[in-house]
Amino acid sequence: MLFFHGNLENLNKSIFASTNDAIKLSIELLGTMCLWNGIMQIANKTTIIDKLTNLLMPIIKILFPEMRKNKQIQKEISMNMIANILGLGNAATPLGLKAMKSMQKENEKKDTLSNSMLVFIVLNTASIQIIPTTVIAIRNSLGSKNPTAIVFGVWIATICAAITRNYSSYDINKKK
Repeated sequence: MLFFHGNLENLNKSIFASTNDAIKLSIELLGTMCLWNGIMQIANKTTIIDKLTNLLMPIIKILFPEMRKNKQIQKEISMNMIANILGLGNAATPLGLKAMKSMQKENEKKDTLSNSMLVFIVLNTASIQIIPTTVIAIRNSLGSKNPTAIVFGVWIATICAAITRNYSSYDINKKK
């Protein structure tokens, strides 16, 4: 509208202000992503991931019974789950892709997703989080006075999403 009213100066100011804000936000998010990706890489080279994997193992064995014998896939699934629990969606994505690739190697029907792959997709879609790190970083970068105020709401939302997603995938499998 500013263009049609001959107010190009305000249009240019608003374009450059928006671009500046977008770049600032991108750099802050990139810093957060790099930090947590680094922490996950360090954790992977220590016994922390093994300990967390052992902690998650009862859940992983229930959710992924086809993967009981493959410790490497269990570790990859565990790392993805840990990244999601910490709210590190951007760090969880490459870890999830790696786990899916490993599960596909074990999959007998290459043109069909295995049950474990479907469960893994549902878990990632629900993105169960205890600490929504990325959202907190965004809120902080935008000047929120209390960026962590959304934690309880995120817990409720992720639990509801997990229940809904699991119920809907149960219905789909039941009909087949």
